[in-house]
Amino acid sequence: MPYCDTPGMLCEFDRLFLGKEHREVIIQRSRVQKNMVIAKLEGIDTPEAASALRNVMLYIHRDDLELDEDTYFIQDLIGMEVRDADTDTPYGKITDVMQTGANDVYVVTGEREYLVPAIAEVVISTDIDGNIMTIRPLDGLFEE
Repeated sequence: MPYCDTPGMLCEFDRLFLGKEHREVIIQRSRVQKNMVIAKLEGIDTPEAASALRNVMLYIHRDDLELDEDTYFIQDLIGMEVRDADTDTPYGKITDVMQTGANDVYVVTGEREYLVPAIAEVVISTDIDGNIMTIRPLDGLFEE
């Protein structure tokens, strides 16, 4: 079961990392079936070996994925400080990212919890290295 934008994205990789140990495994072939990825992993040749991997997480190495411009790993956004683009007012930190389909929504926790749509009209800049996102909120977004 993939935790990414589309299951097909996982079929683009030649390797993944297995379990808590992040042991590298080579993908011999893969395909999408419904919302899942079916993959043949090198060295996993029996039903017993495959069954032993049930419920084990597979990971990608972040260097193996080239992100589009203005696309970020969720883990890099969590904890990021959110500030007003015009006044530099701090609103809080991103504590969660809700993937709604149409666009993501950032959960910003400050004095209270705010839901900030991840759209170009609102998110002005995202500085991963500086750990700061600047936004121009929609009218009424931060009003009580």
